[in-house]
Amino acid sequence: MSNTEAAPAALSCRPDPATPGVEVLTAREVPLGGPRAMRVRRTLPQRDRSLIGAWCFVDHYGPDRVSDAGGMDVAPHPHTGLQTVSWLFSGEIEHRDSLGTHEFVRPGEVNLMTGGAGICHSEVSTAATEVLHGVQLWVALPDEHRDAPRAFEHYAPEPVVLDGGTARVFLGSLAGSKSPVATFTPLLGAEVVVEPRDRVTLDVDPAFEHGVLLDTGQICVSGEPLGLSELGYLGRGRSQLDLTNLGDEPSRVLVLGGPPFTEPILMWWNFVARTHEEIVAYREAWQNESDQFGRVEGYTGSPARLPAPVLPPVTIKPRRNRSS
Repeated sequence: MSNTEAAPAALSCRPDPATPGVEVLTAREVPLGGPRAMRVRRTLPQRDRSLIGAWCFVDHYGPDRVSDAGGMDVAPHPHTGLQTVSWLFSGEIEHRDSLGTHEFVRPGEVNLMTGGAGICHSEVSTAATEVLHGVQLWVALPDEHRDAPRAFEHYAPEPVVLDGGTARVFLGSLAGSKSPVATFTPLLGAEVVVEPRDRVTLDVDPAFEHGVLLDTGQICVSGEPLGLSELGYLGRGRSQLDLTNLGDEPSRVLVLGGPPFTEPILMWWNFVARTHEEIVAYREAWQNESDQFGRVEGYTGSPARLPAPVLPPVTIKPRRNRSS
């Protein structure tokens, strides 16, 4: 498609010499779920960067035509010590959990589930879904709240008009919009669309570190170009994020942020813990169908629940970030 502007503005990516650069995290492709697993692109955790704020897990998937890729069908599986955040760009997912929640995830609506001491849930794309496209995110809970009771929230943020684009703020505050969804550490989560050949400048909290995930289009983050599904990491000390669209189509990104999460955590399978022994106990409880995780009612797929993988023959070590 051609840019039909009579006098298009020239846009370039120029890093700000007064601030540190952007660290670009490249995704790796992994299977999600059980034997009919769909493929997702994972940018967190990585070997050298496990968290951005309390965000500890970022999966990006689609756009996948369900008739070709088979859609999403993730049988009941457990979580501890975290909150899950589901956000869609297209399609629809049916969520059921052991709190008794039966809800749908739709584009522009966030589902946040608190695992705490233990919860389980299933996720299935609906028959109405032709193209599935979205992200699945996890938030690590701080030690004092990691055994919080099960909880679930659903919220549909109104779009905010920006100079050069729009935003939907599903967690935290940005551009005058504030989400009512409760978290246990300060967080930012927003979808931002930048118009073709335009620029959006966001005022952000300098106490936060931030990540910008490119979903569609051609974008530069504070002078650094990102490839599709790449996550640009920006450390503390910035009061603004500059998003420049170099293309002739709208560009969409996800902006994540929060103050550095300084507690070391252990992540294995679907569990966030603090010690290897806790991971072993969580796995045993799930395999033995303990009441710690409850039951999901209404899921009709197969298998009826995902079995836990075999533990590695080593002691699981904490995840830490590289100094930045």
